[in-house]
Amino acid sequence: MKGFYYGWVVVFVAAAAMVGTLPGRTQGLGLITEPLLADLQIGRVDYAQLNLWATLIGAAGAVGIGRVLDRLGSRAVLAGVAAALGLTVVLMSRVTTFAGLAIAVTLTRALGQSALSVVSIAMVGHWFARRIDMAMAVYSVVLSVGFMIAFPVVGTLVQSRGWRGAWFAVGASLLAGLLPLALLVKRAAGAAARSEFHVPSSGSNSEPEPEPGTWNLEPAGYTLNEALRTPAFWIFAIGAALYGLVASGIGLFNESILAERGLGANIYYQTLVVTAMTGLAGNFVGGWLARSVPLNRLMAASLFVLTIGLLALPQISTRPMAMAWAVMMGLGGGLVMVLFFSVWPRVYGRRQLGRIQGAAQAMTVLASAVGPLLLAACIEMTGSYAAMFYLLAAAVGSVAAAASLTTMPPYRTIPSSSSF
Repeated sequence: MKGFYYGWVVVFVAAAAMVGTLPGRTQGLGLITEPLLADLQIGRVDYAQLNLWATLIGAAGAVGIGRVLDRLGSRAVLAGVAAALGLTVVLMSRVTTFAGLAIAVTLTRALGQSALSVVSIAMVGHWFARRIDMAMAVYSVVLSVGFMIAFPVVGTLVQSRGWRGAWFAVGASLLAGLLPLALLVKRAAGAAARSEFHVPSSGSNSEPEPEPGTWNLEPAGYTLNEALRTPAFWIFAIGAALYGLVASGIGLFNESILAERGLGANIYYQTLVVTAMTGLAGNFVGGWLARSVPLNRLMAASLFVLTIGLLALPQISTRPMAMAWAVMMGLGGGLVMVLFFSVWPRVYGRRQLGRIQGAAQAMTVLASAVGPLLLAACIEMTGSYAAMFYLLAAAVGSVAAAASLTTMPPYRTIPSSSSF
């Protein structure tokens, strides 16, 4: 079609790939947690410990995948990862032992949460440069809609066919759905893949034209050591890590948490959809406000919203209350995630951006792995999740208060002479 840019096809395939990470994500695993625990007769603490090590070990799935992607191209890597993840999920639906479950969950983390996520995000970056903001906005909307559809569909399958039948269907969908979509993806040229700057009429794989003024620029900003000395780094890193801890803990045991409040599985599935919808709204609101509102105040506001949600959770007793809680968690989480991805280049520059963001990301991964274990230990010791929610509310609220008082470091236009 004349005038149609092929990169938009890639955006939709990439969004579908991100939805395909569902079985490797905490919220996806949470869909089958309760029937799985009952079927295999596994305790919550043991399951949470399994999840912790699976998350930490599975994070290695992101190591080196970018280099493989650059060498082999999006189509080959997407097809390979989708096939491996689909097969793993199918085999996981047949596990009967704790050891088999541990291996399967670790592989879904490595292939889904780590490798397939990296491939999905990188695909968009390979095809867009000048309109990357628009492309990522469309990507976010499509994947959010995809998750809104996937959560209740998988939930319905769990209720009607059991966790094994539902998980088999998820794995088969990856093999029959995402794998063929990978064949639609053309290979972009090189590490700096073809973009909308230059679309050759001959259909060749020519490199994109560079943006004016991008030659021989030494990046400005902070080194990692310099960033670690600023209070703002710790406020944003700890704030995002606490959100990851809360989201992963609630995500894995959400059905059990709401059941403790007298609410059924159908309301649990509904809260997942509401959280996804309001999380998307939080993304857009955060992106809009970040242009005019100081980032530390936005982080404080988002964490205060999460604090209220944590304090409210032990009091929920009706469907409207559950929906209102889901709205708070979605909005607060959506704001936190936008700030987490935008604060590092805006505040600390691009001099050592990868190292700075990597250090913050490592904290969120560790916190996300620990979250379910804390909740499992709490209910085993006290018979309820409530005490942990109050403790987490105190922690998140304290960071929110600190964020409101934090002074943001000045942006450096000239690299300092400090070394790493």
